[in-house]
Amino acid sequence: MTWEELAITVTVFLPLLGAAIITFVPRRHEESAKSIALIVSLAAFVLSLAILAGYDWGARGIQFQLNVSWIEAAGINYHVGIDGISLPLFVLSYLLTFLCAVYSYHHIEEPGRPKAFLALMLMLQTGMAGCFIAFDLILFFVFWELVLVPMYFMIGIWGGPNRQYAAVKFFLYTLFGSVFMLVAFLALYFAAPERTFDILALQQMGAAGEFTANFQRLAFAAIFLGFAIKVPMWPFHTWLPDAHTEAPTVGSVLLAGILLKMGTYGFIRIALPILPDAAVEYAPIIGVLAVIAIIYGALCCLAQTDLKRLIAFSSVGHMGFVMLGIATLTPIGINAAIFGMVAHGVITGMLFFLAGSIKERYHTREIAEIGGGMVKTMPKMGVVLGLTAVASLGLPGLAGFWGEILALLAAFNPAPSLVDAGYLTLFRVLVVFGAVGTVLTAGYFLYMMQRVLMGEPPERWSEAGLRDISPIEWGAWMPLIVLTVLLGPAAFLVTGMTTPDVTTIMTTFLGG
Repeated sequence: MTWEELAITVTVFLPLLGAAIITFVPRRHEESAKSIALIVSLAAFVLSLAILAGYDWGARGIQFQLNVSWIEAAGINYHVGIDGISLPLFVLSYLLTFLCAVYSYHHIEEPGRPKAFLALMLMLQTGMAGCFIAFDLILFFVFWELVLVPMYFMIGIWGGPNRQYAAVKFFLYTLFGSVFMLVAFLALYFAAPERTFDILALQQMGAAGEFTANFQRLAFAAIFLGFAIKVPMWPFHTWLPDAHTEAPTVGSVLLAGILLKMGTYGFIRIALPILPDAAVEYAPIIGVLAVIAIIYGALCCLAQTDLKRLIAFSSVGHMGFVMLGIATLTPIGINAAIFGMVAHGVITGMLFFLAGSIKERYHTREIAEIGGGMVKTMPKMGVVLGLTAVASLGLPGLAGFWGEILALLAAFNPAPSLVDAGYLTLFRVLVVFGAVGTVLTAGYFLYMMQRVLMGEPPERWSEAGLRDISPIEWGAWMPLIVLTVLLGPAAFLVTGMTTPDVTTIMTTFLGG
């Protein structure tokens, strides 16, 4: 086999190999697990950059492809590859895992146990990355389920006071949706004229109208439930604030940065192109739920007193913009969704890093207890928090702007199939409410900055000698800070990868 055929497999399973190595580290040398995790995550990240460097941006279709029989009796193949839709998320997953390994050198919450914690983190990396490169439905499902176990234990062991409740809630919600999704995958296999789990083959069948309208409606509903819970869309979002609030810092970073994107990616890769007629019927519902999430998430943020819970609810709103872009069924909307996923992963991942370090110094996440004045007690931390917050609220010139504005632009002119179905007015009304959501988003972030950053610090913090950003934290955060600033004026770094394949999918399967 050539390097192009093996590159994806080696990159995906290297973290899992690292997790296996860490499990054999003797307990008396447990601290060495940090170095192993750092080396393995760095090597995997470098391999992902090699794939990025070797990727042909101007080409369309799957690159670095490997398709071999896996379970021949059931028609299940090990079919992996990468295209412009999955590449940005694939590389982002390795970047965030590497930065989490750097951060974990000094920031593993009680009860410690770095060996188990870092092994779970690397196992989680394999599951996350695998979802973005799988082109067989069963292989996709295996990777999808793989992320459940490590995240469950990361929340349940290293989480906050209500960690067990949050971990069980996260596990049950996701597993519930996964059951319906698996049923839909099996139904697609048996409904296909040529029985297959291959995603590309099923996309061609969907484009050719091989699936009946009633079948598409039922299959899309089941797949929708699985993906919507993972996103999470309103009203399936209730597990997210609890999971984020109780999760350790690294768990929150990976959960917000990558795991939520598995759901939105699934809509783009599987639901829309395989079931195009049902996608048109469900798009208005998705759009309405997305805008409800935007408004609801912003209002909940205004009521939060816990800094980390505020950031968690902000993810509900931001993922609402991603889903609004997907609901438009246009190339602009899908590009906006993918860019919004990347920007949210960078910015919100950074916000959760900051929330963890703030908790470490103040021993609280209560905004009232922090009391303001951070720019005086920890000026560098205050500046970074301010920059990340204004990026998250969508300030033009920073990474958070393009995903929101392009999603609203796409909603103003949705796909011709939606216009022909009489949904143009609905989507333009959604644009108005989405724009109100951007104002509310700015409101709650500015309100948070006023209460945390501005004013005079309470005397107890002035005398405490709070430590500003450490070298380890700078190492973990600087790439995200650079990307937050860079992706504003250089949005083409993402859209240049995504546009060819997005245009192909939307033109071929949805008529533009």
